[in-house]
Amino acid sequence: MAVHGIPPMRADTKTVAFLRSFLRCYLTGAAFNTRGMQNIGLMYAMLPGLQAIHEDPKDLRAALKRYARHYQSHPFWTPCMVGILLNVETTISAGHFPPRMLAKVKDTTSYTLSAIGDSVFAGSALIFWALSTICLLLTGFPVLAFAIGLVLFLGLQVFRAYTFVCGVKQGFRFLERLRHWDLINWGTKVKYANAALLLWLWTLIWPRPYDWWEFAVGLSALMLFGRYVRTGLLSRVLAVAVFVGLIELFPWLETMARNAFGL
Repeated sequence: MAVHGIPPMRADTKTVAFLRSFLRCYLTGAAFNTRGMQNIGLMYAMLPGLQAIHEDPKDLRAALKRYARHYQSHPFWTPCMVGILLNVETTISAGHFPPRMLAKVKDTTSYTLSAIGDSVFAGSALIFWALSTICLLLTGFPVLAFAIGLVLFLGLQVFRAYTFVCGVKQGFRFLERLRHWDLINWGTKVKYANAALLLWLWTLIWPRPYDWWEFAVGLSALMLFGRYVRTGLLSRVLAVAVFVGLIELFPWLETMARNAFGL
C-alpha cells in the first residue's frame, strides 16, 4: 500500500533498511532549501528506516510529518542524528516515548551537534588537512600528502558509521558518551597544530631573501588582525583587504624607512 506517493516497503529486514538510511545520509544536502534547510534530505534518509519501524500507513504518515519541519546540522553528524532518531522512532512505535516531545529534543540535539561539528571538523580538522597537504606538496612530499588525506578520509567514514550504529543502539544515551569525548577541547588542540602549520607555510612561501625582522612584522600583524577579528571589532573581509594592502606597500615603506634613517 502506498502512502501519499511513497512506494510500499520492500521485503527488507530492519537491518537492511537501516543500512539504506545510513547510505542516504551522504545525500541529505542534495535537497537543501532556504525554508527547511536539510529537512527534505533528512526525510529521505529516514524513510527506509521509518518504513521498517512503522508498518501501519497511518503511523508512517505521522512519522514522516515529524521530520517535515526545519532541520539543520553539520553533515558529518547526520548519520549519528539519523541513528538516534531511528532509535527514538522504534521507542515511539512501542509506545514508550511521546511523539510530541520529539521536536524539541531533535532541535536541541541537532543544533548542539552542529556547533560541535563547525568547531571540530570545519574549524579544525579540515583546516589541518588543507594546511598539512599544502606544506607537504611545497616541500616535495606528494605521496605523504596523499596518504594523510586518505587516512583522514577513511577515518571520517569510520566515524560516521560508528556514530550511526551507536545512535541506533543507544539513542539519546549516546550523547552522554559524546560528552565524555571532550571534542571541543580536542578541536582547540588541533587549532594549535594549525597555527604551527600556518607558520611553516609562511616560511615556505615568504619571498626570498628576507630578514628575520620582516617575517616578525608580518607575523605580528597577522596576530593583531586575528585578535580584532575574533572580538568582532574588525570584519574578516576588511582585515584581509588591509593585510594584503600592507603587503603590497611593504617594499615601498621599507625603502622610505631606510632612506629616512640612512640605512
